[in-house]
Amino acid sequence: MNLPDMSPWLAAPAAMLLIAAGLLALVGSLGLLRLNSFYARIHAPTMGNTLGAGCALLASMLTSSAAAGRPVIHELLITIFLLLTSPVTTMLLMRAAIFRNPTDPEEETP
Repeated sequence: MNLPDMSPWLAAPAAMLLIAAGLLALVGSLGLLRLNSFYARIHAPTMGNTLGAGCALLASMLTSSAAAGRPVIHELLITIFLLLTSPVTTMLLMRAAIFRNPTDPEEETP
């Protein structure tokens, strides 16, 4: 499939959105590595998941709409699915961690 030449007015925002998505994923990954407890670690990847995926999907919507010559919103369904399932998954992980270990290891005194 040969894509037509994309206007720089569409390519620049799409490139910026992809760079933002990569940076958000990098920050989330670094937060996952650097933070100490599970309860602090769970927050860093959620930013990369929701905002990073949202930026990548928005860039995909821009480029596929430009290539098709009409609005393409298939990625909107993926975004809605991510926005609905990501918080539920995070809450279930937190509840499982609390059920497994009701006291935070950082609060315990030796």
